[in-house]
Amino acid sequence: MADEFGATSTTDEVLTGVTLAGRRVLVTGVSAGLGVETARALAAHGAHVVGAARDLEKAQAATAQVRADAARGGGGFELVELDLASLASVRACADALNARAEPFDLVIANAGVMATPLGHTADGFETQFGTNHLGHFVLVNRIAPLMWAGARLVNLASSGHRFSDVDLDDPNFERTPYDPFVAYGRSKTANILFAVAFDRRHRARGVRATAVHPGGIQTELARHMDPGQIEAMVVQINQQRAANGEPPFAWKTIPQGAATSVWAGVVAQADAVGGRYCENCHVGTVVPDDVAISAISEGVRSYALDPARAEALWSRSEEMVGERF
Repeated sequence: MADEFGATSTTDEVLTGVTLAGRRVLVTGVSAGLGVETARALAAHGAHVVGAARDLEKAQAATAQVRADAARGGGGFELVELDLASLASVRACADALNARAEPFDLVIANAGVMATPLGHTADGFETQFGTNHLGHFVLVNRIAPLMWAGARLVNLASSGHRFSDVDLDDPNFERTPYDPFVAYGRSKTANILFAVAFDRRHRARGVRATAVHPGGIQTELARHMDPGQIEAMVVQINQQRAANGEPPFAWKTIPQGAATSVWAGVVAQADAVGGRYCENCHVGTVVPDDVAISAISEGVRSYALDPARAEALWSRSEEMVGERF
């Protein structure tokens, strides 16, 4: 099944013939882009999707098609408030979901920020690490009892994890010069390591976790980047790809970008993706850390899948949020 789909597969192609009636799914970040399309595709195939967003008014407007496709496909859709940059909001959201005691078959930790200026969350964490990793770390662990046997966690990571391993000694850049992409890389590596550690803790009871790279998509995620900077990066990427004998870089559409999330969540075999990193609707290969970033078109750095590193991040994250899981 891993060979049936690839980089250009869309959500609807991946879910062809799949019925999700009776499945309940939580998707974070449903106010734009990949989150909206992920929710739409799953609801259109019969799932009841709970979409989480910081700005409910924006999310309500952005998800009109989700509700329409849900109605046609026999699924359902609802919104809950969640600000991942505030642990008070994260805990309130988790408490509300737990109070309902309705299980989830799939949790997709989709929301995130990229290449932000130096800033801090409501709890004093560096913005990208605090939002992309710590917010989801608390949310997912708090609702883990709602994930019964057969459930999966899909963490949205990125090839951007190659920019940096996590820094457990200085996660908030208190002593390290701040670089937006290094910070992004740290947070995306953390997303992968969190999946590795969560999978190890829960697989014995039939709950699996994986991390996915959606690909290069033009969404609101890049709102902190200058258009000229993006164009320059594409030029550099194409020069590298040409030197490697590869075709030019092509942006994915949003349905293509969301395809790996739904593939890993409901189509791929659990044992194939559990504790792994996926991209282009297949499991990614491990690329040695000493291979230059410019030489990589696909693949995951070994440090992002290191079980010992995953455990160290888990412990440090518990320390930072003041909560043990």
